Amino acid sequence: MADTNPTLRRRQLATQLREMRLGAGMTIDEVAQQLMVSTAKISRLETGQRGASLRDVRDLCNLYGTTDPTEVETLLTAAREARQPGLRAEFADLGQDAVYLYFALESEVTSIVDFQTSHVPGLLQTDDYARALIRGVLPHITHDVLDNRVEVRMKRQQRLVGENPPRYWAVIDEALLHRRVGGVDVMRRQLDHLIEMAELPHVTIQMIPFDVGPYMGLNSAFVLLQNSDLKIVFLEGLTSVDYIEKQTELQIYQEAVEHLRAVALDPQASITRIAELRDKYGIEGSDKKR
Repeated sequence: MADTNPTLRRRQLATQLREMRLGAGMTIDEVAQQLMVSTAKISRLETGQRGASLRDVRDLCNLYGTTDPTEVETLLTAAREARQPGLRAEFADLGQDAVYLYFALESEVTSIVDFQTSHVPGLLQTDDYARALIRGVLPHITHDVLDNRVEVRMKRQQRLVGENPPRYWAVIDEALLHRRVGGVDVMRRQLDHLIEMAELPHVTIQMIPFDVGPYMGLNSAFVLLQNSDLKIVFLEGLTSVDYIEKQTELQIYQEAVEHLRAVALDPQASITRIAELRDKYGIEGSDKKR
């Protein structure tokens, strides 16, 4: 396993444990019964939602017949490294292992396609927009937690402006540009920021205008993360997150990406439209100050 952050290392270990089980011809139920643990535990170990202890690894190696000392030690080393603080400590407030996993993937992949219908993608948000959005979605959030979440979001954005950034492609519905998150001044600055980010050679922004009507994906939002040996879709809900990894489902999302790019305005026309909306917010803001 290549050296990487602890959260991603845990995911890599989880994948290996699943492959070992399948290679041994065993079901999750059979493994749970043999080890006298719950099926939920085995499932969480294999999806990376739970870190494997050294005892877990040894027990599974024994059960699956993995006896090669080098292979066993490699797995044990991965388990140790996966339990280092890493992103989980830095983003502890966020409270979900699955969220830490997303941040780990986001920091490692070479391609990100982000499709949103309700709000500006997180990697493209300004500080003020992010703050107003989080406060609106979580009305009971404390000031300290709000500050931390905004800080985390701003840190994640360094991935787009740092060395070796991913290829980032955002497809957004026009509706989110009209939703007044934080007021007209916040929206004007946010749209300005979108225009600036689109100037980066590795960033593409496309907008789907209202007159397109219904389209594939309108009832959803997702992020497609890829590198040379990984393709995964991230879905975020009100109280949980999910990952899509099955090839048959990934194919549907890939088709959706191609459809979304086709029905959206081309990148230049998208930025022109965003600039027009930005100017309207600017005029409205000026009128209110008179």
